[in-house]
Amino acid sequence: MDLSTTYMGLRLKNPIVPSASPLSENVDTVKALEDAGAAAIVVYSLFEEQITHESGELDHYLSFNAESHAEAISYLPEPEEFNLGPYEYLDHIADLKKAVDIPVIGSLNGVSSGGWAKYAKNIQDAGADALELNVYYVPTNPNITGSEIETMYIDALKAVKENVTIPVAIKLSPFFTSMANMAKKLDHAGADALVLFNRFYQPDFDLEKLEVVPNLVLSSNWEMRLPLRWIAILYGQIKASLAATSGIHNHLDVLKIMMAGGDVAMMASELLRNGVNRVAEILKSMEEWMEDNEYDSIDLMKGSMSQKSVAEPAAFERGNYMKLLQSYRETV
Repeated sequence: MDLSTTYMGLRLKNPIVPSASPLSENVDTVKALEDAGAAAIVVYSLFEEQITHESGELDHYLSFNAESHAEAISYLPEPEEFNLGPYEYLDHIADLKKAVDIPVIGSLNGVSSGGWAKYAKNIQDAGADALELNVYYVPTNPNITGSEIETMYIDALKAVKENVTIPVAIKLSPFFTSMANMAKKLDHAGADALVLFNRFYQPDFDLEKLEVVPNLVLSSNWEMRLPLRWIAILYGQIKASLAATSGIHNHLDVLKIMMAGGDVAMMASELLRNGVNRVAEILKSMEEWMEDNEYDSIDLMKGSMSQKSVAEPAAFERGNYMKLLQSYRETV
């Protein structure tokens, strides 16, 4: 059974890639993931704030937010609270490259196109096989336009591409006015892969202290529907590789992503909940399903359920909405 796939030009032994998470903070854990069958690893993100906390350009982007008042600085952890500082992060990349044979993908998380993009070269020099660019930005200022947000993403991508020769993926928000057009623009700007989608963590309220507090909730299976749909739509329309992240928890989820047209399925929540050995279990179940359904390879199924391949392309558009509501009425 051939489970291999190609992602950003990297030939991987299978499509399962642990996404950026605490799983990559420990070398032994990454080695255990490799032993369990993980095809590559995305390292925990290095944040722009760690690199250039005093940068005027970063201040410019932060000032777009509603929290741009004196107290906003309290939301940033103290330097010693970050898991890995800039120099330690580079050492960690180098240590991982010595410890495992699978591709190691660095991760940068930020909003501006300044000095943090130049740091991408340092990550490449540390040995990273590729880089994932996570542009995490919540536009709360009503005066900033959609086109400005799109330009921010494209400029950040171009700035990184100018500084490295390794493949660069960009992790996207699903909230663009025209998602397909934005994907096309990033493809033309040189993105080697699109990672769909960034999971925006919503704050919660502490009613006893009357404070806004962070609240991390691991993903649920139903969250996979959004990247599944958009990968199926984008497959065949852009050159960049397609990766799904968020909501992938079992072998059927991975197979669905492949049939939609994805090159890799990234997961973290399932492994954080149930341990790194879930990778081996999922791979075994994939092989069993493929044997039962007469698939010899991942390549054979890739894109077979994409919009351009299915009998009813409207299933990914408005037609599915009407059909879904009608089917629910019929059960009442």
